[in-house]
Amino acid sequence: MNRRLLLVLLSSVSTAVLFLFLIVQFPGESGSFGLKLMGLRIKQGNNTFSALHRKLLHGTTMKEPNRLPGEKCTKADIVINQGATRPLPTGIPTYTVEIMNICVTGCDISGIHLNCGWFSSARPINPKTFRRLRYNDCLVNDGKPLINGGTVSFQYANTFLYPLSVSRVICS
Repeated sequence: MNRRLLLVLLSSVSTAVLFLFLIVQFPGESGSFGLKLMGLRIKQGNNTFSALHRKLLHGTTMKEPNRLPGEKCTKADIVINQGATRPLPTGIPTYTVEIMNICVTGCDISGIHLNCGWFSSARPINPKTFRRLRYNDCLVNDGKPLINGGTVSFQYANTFLYPLSVSRVICS
């Protein structure tokens, strides 16, 4: 639990530092920091989010993915974040992965499969959380639904970070 809290705090602090940097770099008219309309594009894996910021204290707004008529969700509704964490005592680097359901239509998403190459880990991962089925096919949450707003997280240890991206999902 402490590691998760630390990860959330570090993520919040780094986000705050980034926004402060952007506000200093792009001041509004008459020197009023943060009041100028700024467009920010965030690219993570295959997903790109657009956020508009009018003031420092306003939250980000995400652009809804393009949907076909009648489509409840898409693979763009699953966001993957991963970053380096403290290495194992043996010196092998470790990484924390968070897989989130950000579906704005309130949908639960199951059957989440990721492109993952020859994913492997020196640190055991609960196979109900994440497992490689075959080359470039990993299953999240044992195929069970990830509720709207839900997150699945795990840590792995390897000499390099594996690029992970969503290959397919099932809308529940």
